[in-house]
Amino acid sequence: MTALAIVSSPGTASPSPRPAISLAATTRLLIVDDEAATRKTLARFLSERGYDVHECDSGPAALALLQRERFGVLLCEVHRPDAAGLDLLARALALDPELAVVLLTTVNDAPTATAALARGALDYLVKPIAPADLAQAIARALHRRQLEIDRRAVERHVRDEVALRTRELEREQAALRGLTIGIAETLINAMEAKDVYLRGHSRRVGALAAAVAEALGLDADRVEHVRLAGRLHDIGKIGIRETVLNKPGPLTAAEYAHVQEHVRIGMEILAPLSHIPEALAFIHDHHEHVDGSGYPRGRRGAEISLGGRILAACDAFDAMTSHRAYRQAFDEPTTITRLRADVGRLLDPAVFAALETVVGRRQTLPFIDDLHG
Repeated sequence: MTALAIVSSPGTASPSPRPAISLAATTRLLIVDDEAATRKTLARFLSERGYDVHECDSGPAALALLQRERFGVLLCEVHRPDAAGLDLLARALALDPELAVVLLTTVNDAPTATAALARGALDYLVKPIAPADLAQAIARALHRRQLEIDRRAVERHVRDEVALRTRELEREQAALRGLTIGIAETLINAMEAKDVYLRGHSRRVGALAAAVAEALGLDADRVEHVRLAGRLHDIGKIGIRETVLNKPGPLTAAEYAHVQEHVRIGMEILAPLSHIPEALAFIHDHHEHVDGSGYPRGRRGAEISLGGRILAACDAFDAMTSHRAYRQAFDEPTTITRLRADVGRLLDPAVFAALETVVGRRQTLPFIDDLHG
């Protein structure tokens, strides 16, 4: 087997990573062949055409040199249609994917040629071949190699540019998301500030819901979606009349229907937050009941998002353990006992079990903002 390789620069080996080859530089050739006469003939011919020729007498020696230096074109003479040349081709390209490989053989074997081209060879020449044709084949390989290098460079540039623009867009989206959520929380704080009975409710529900979600084994991202949904779930109450929210007695049917509108109002207010669809789905479901008796869509069981089922339980727990205009707060054991009666009707059994565990441990997760505030 004879191999000939064209490399970029004269002299010493290049350190890894190896620099790209310039076609304008002095071209080096590595001839690898176990037949000295063939090797010398090729070396003399290519030296006369301006190449800086180097020689090896075996494939392993060539691969060792390829590990140290950057090559442009490998000309590999395959004496028989066996795997020897293809093995060198594969291993050489593994060392340097930008290496251009031309196979030279005395056997016109179509399957071998097809396999070689499929594995990355740029040309497959059958001897006898005119010296001028061989020189042109090597020049073509170098040219095609350079085109491939240029194409990959353009692709890298495009990928880098896309990655940069993507990072910038993500930063802008994160800033916009933070601003929008901040505005929503400001509205909630303003609403709760007017009602001593609601003050801190959304924040407590968010923290408790996050703890329940974690107890249920949800991943960190979903826990944060649940937490955020709990923080924003009551924003629609800003559109509910204060006389109804603070009424000291039972609500009329019309008043109760008015209160139910806070889910629709909240979804309209939060509609611009399309980048948090999971949290929005939880908010939409936070007044649904597992038996289908809830609102606004009358969903039941697994039709209700898990986050919505968590919020329903935590919202009820916080409402019952907080003072209201029409009653005093229940203590936690009493609240848990009362809620247990609603399991399977209003509340999801698994969610209630997690809530009971969290309350028993008094284990709620603080908001990230609280840790830094």
